[in-house]
Amino acid sequence: MTAQTTHTAGAGGSDVAEDPVPVVRAVGLVKRYGDLAAVDGVDLTVPAGAVYGLLGPNGAGKTTFMRILFGLIRPDEGRIELFGRSELAGRVEALEDVAGFVETPRFYPYMSARANLEALATLDRRVSADRIPELLEQVELTDRARSKVGEFSYGMVQRLGVAAALMRSPRLLVLDEPTNGLDPAGIRDMRALISRLASTGITVLLSSHNMLEVEEVCGHVAIMRRGRLAFDGSMAELRAMAQDVEYRLVTGDDARAADVCRGAPGVSNVRTATDGIRLDSRPGPVEALTARLGAMGIGIRQLELPITALETLFFRLTEGDAAGEAAAA
Repeated sequence: MTAQTTHTAGAGGSDVAEDPVPVVRAVGLVKRYGDLAAVDGVDLTVPAGAVYGLLGPNGAGKTTFMRILFGLIRPDEGRIELFGRSELAGRVEALEDVAGFVETPRFYPYMSARANLEALATLDRRVSADRIPELLEQVELTDRARSKVGEFSYGMVQRLGVAAALMRSPRLLVLDEPTNGLDPAGIRDMRALISRLASTGITVLLSSHNMLEVEEVCGHVAIMRRGRLAFDGSMAELRAMAQDVEYRLVTGDDARAADVCRGAPGVSNVRTATDGIRLDSRPGPVEALTARLGAMGIGIRQLELPITALETLFFRLTEGDAAGEAAAA
């Protein structure tokens, strides 16, 4: 049976073929550990050809969701489908066309990068060692192919993990916090690698607690909060929701200035802290506010944007009971 395909714009703006059958579909997924619901009624769909970000703070349920996807743990309720296949939890067939890693990839530190990949090819009879040079080049480790993995930086181990996953020629690549613990150069290299892989048509599902990382590479995003989804949609939809930005204001009289901020049009969520006044607003109302403070003789010592509009929205969606429940409604 063949399925029709449609064409849609991918994360990078180019046209990619999209299969109408979703790569991942979770329905009413629940996983409890005692009284804690690590995953609590999650409905989620990852379309083919997407770079899909699973975003949330530590403890939100991202890794638990990925463990369920790989069949490492069983859900207490609900089901998960891969490429339309259901009821496959714990079976080898569940991982057909799927590869990746949960948490940190592990290798034999006393063996070279190439020898580790050769060992994996021997264990997994469905893959060929002939592709190893190509894959090492793809993750930019060709010059370290004969180096012991124990000598690798954390970022190099992460990239070798991607190479190991790609040996299976997956249609779905799952990466759990792929830039966690990397330095700025490593983060840049990993983001570039994910973008290159996505351009080949591979569907990428990655988890992160960093909004900037997800914004950089993902076309779709689901934000998790305490096991539930606080948002699920395209990055364009998320950006449309991100309007007010958090500002930090320091004046010569913060107590008086805070009262002025609370009464200023277009200014909300005013709170005082040891490092100044925090408030949510847009450029126009902030300009009017600063003019008013100056007219009242309140000197402005500092005004800055500590975080972006998307980061402000992310914290609103993931912090506080009211915010999360309102977003999920």
